[in-house]
Amino acid sequence: MRFIIYGLGAVGGTIAAALTQSGQAVVGIARGKMLEAIKADGLLFRTPDGAERVRFPVFAAPAEIDFENGDIAVLTMKSQDTAAALVALRDAGFGDRPVVCAQNGVNNERLALRYFANVYGATVMTPADYTIPGEVTCFGTPRHAILDIGRYPRGLDDNVTAIAAALTRANLAITPMEEVMRSKYGKLVENLGNVVEAALGQRSAPLETLARGNTSPGIMAAARSEAEAVYSAAGIERLDVGWGSARRKGVMEMGPVEGYARVGGSSTQSLKRGAGSIETDFLNGEIVLLGRLHGVPTPVNAALCEIGRELVGEGAVPGSMSAEALSRRLGLG
Repeated sequence: MRFIIYGLGAVGGTIAAALTQSGQAVVGIARGKMLEAIKADGLLFRTPDGAERVRFPVFAAPAEIDFENGDIAVLTMKSQDTAAALVALRDAGFGDRPVVCAQNGVNNERLALRYFANVYGATVMTPADYTIPGEVTCFGTPRHAILDIGRYPRGLDDNVTAIAAALTRANLAITPMEEVMRSKYGKLVENLGNVVEAALGQRSAPLETLARGNTSPGIMAAARSEAEAVYSAAGIERLDVGWGSARRKGVMEMGPVEGYARVGGSSTQSLKRGAGSIETDFLNGEIVLLGRLHGVPTPVNAALCEIGRELVGEGAVPGSMSAEALSRRLGLG
């Protein structure tokens, strides 16, 4: 079995490094400065247990890889980049090998199923940062991450069993799940705060508070209320996968990493890096889409999508807005 980690950011870098550290075969696909840095010096992987520079082959595109029997592609790019990545993977001849969507949002699996017969959803819960090329910092301890994994749209099979065993050996806590999209819809509700945190920025707070970010309870209550109304109208069931979930206690909690402070969630990291795009349209935008399909108003999430696009368009840094200004913009204060 060989894992092709497609997108070496915070999540992809954590999975690639953990698999490599456990002695398993890994190939990475990266771009830009991250690609250059890993090619030159490997990936510096920081955790509460220390830092290690791990090395594995890395390429710029799927077409550069000679695929083997037993290869598994793990998609870890942002959702806005999935469509192009899937076409590149298909055109490179990946065939009927398994494709795992280890990404935020709930649209990636449906896109992948257009091109590949064996698609798997994976809900990833890990407090990991990527802001410096060639470096990933994971604060999860004692396990690096929690992953729920299952076949899309539902089911379990031998691939799930094999992938779960490999990831468990890599110090990830894995739960095979028959209805994995229930977990992913639960994570989507948690991710509605990503753009809020990006706008407001991380504040000085206790470690356990930083795990949840500065997401302004009033704003988050409004965004989540719209999501719950949409889910009810659409008949969507979700699992609780938030930081308050009992399943995280003692399995994967926030730990200190020497010399490094948490930057924030994935959208905050995108602004920090000046990535030029943000995933809001596939997080809050999913709630807007479902609302339009089922006749449920979603003005707060729609406005948050607009704000996400504006932050990127203006080249804003995390923390560019105050909670008061953001609340007024959303019509909440």
